[in-house]
Amino acid sequence: MTGLKIGDRIPDFRGTDQDGKEWTNQSFEGKKLVIYFYPKDNTPACTNQACSLRDSYQELKEKGYSILGVSMDTEKMHTRFSEKFSLPFPLIADTERKMIDAFKVWGLKKFMGREYDGIHRTTFIVNEKGVITHIIEKPNTKNHGEEILNLI
Repeated sequence: MTGLKIGDRIPDFRGTDQDGKEWTNQSFEGKKLVIYFYPKDNTPACTNQACSLRDSYQELKEKGYSILGVSMDTEKMHTRFSEKFSLPFPLIADTERKMIDAFKVWGLKKFMGREYDGIHRTTFIVNEKGVITHIIEKPNTKNHGEEILNLI
């Protein structure tokens, strides 16, 4: 569903995490990055996805990757979510949808016969030059960490 494709540079971005720390695309210059967009903290699929990434965090870190999660939840909601599940990576509170729109992951969704606009769960794997090397548009939330490790 994203308008970005493999080989594109990631858009410029700026966001604040659950600890009030600001992150930008420049924060990751010269580093590999897994940036994942998800709908909502403390929902079953989003919790499974975050915990899978937490469980694979050390191995991803050893391969040189940082992880950054993004949703429209507030910093306070991210703090509770992060603490509850011991997440070792930042979660950006994109309440104004700036990053979500820049990465083109907002759009029409269907769930249980209902249509609505929302975040399309999408993961971007980015190299040291800020170029997208992989896009996972429908991640396996329970095994997302392994799914990424199998691609890199």
